[in-house]
Amino acid sequence: MAEARTLDEHLPVHGMGRVGTPWWGMLCLIATEGILFAYLIFSYAYLGSQGYQSWPPTGGLPGLGLALPATLLLVGSSFVLEWAKNRARAGHLAVARRALGLAILMGIGFVALSLAEWHGKPFALSADSYSSIYFVLTGTHLAHVAIGLIALIVLLVWSLTGRVGPGHEQHRTLATLYWHFVDAVWLFVFATVYLSPRLA
Repeated sequence: MAEARTLDEHLPVHGMGRVGTPWWGMLCLIATEGILFAYLIFSYAYLGSQGYQSWPPTGGLPGLGLALPATLLLVGSSFVLEWAKNRARAGHLAVARRALGLAILMGIGFVALSLAEWHGKPFALSADSYSSIYFVLTGTHLAHVAIGLIALIVLLVWSLTGRVGPGHEQHRTLATLYWHFVDAVWLFVFATVYLSPRLA
């Protein structure tokens, strides 16, 4: 009769890394949010094609004085965050924490510049269809940036308190992946709102 054996370790209840439930959950979230932004960008294009003499009709072409530095901050934060993840993977946790903190500050800078641009607009949300889609599109993105910042701040706090250590790659990977998504979406929003009127 075969001898019964017991395992010293618990069997895993889900996959890890790119086959794990959290990884696929994040990809599904990114897919659904990507569709949301595709609808909003389509709405912008549709409204712009509905008979206005010029688009945008309110306040002239959107300025690049704040939007361009904000874009550079946000895109740069992705590179800093990726570097932080790689430093943590290599075991340099102190450097990774500082880089993560820098990425958070860059994200906060983007939010501050975006809010300053909102404040300087000569129109309100309900002025016309352009003002409505402008604030809805950029505001929806700004909300996603805020969510990403919360995730990064939580990751930094967990890293400082030891809850996220050298072996917790999935936490860093998921937060970084979402931040990269937020940055990539902004490039489409920036091209739609700030560059496309200049090419029309």
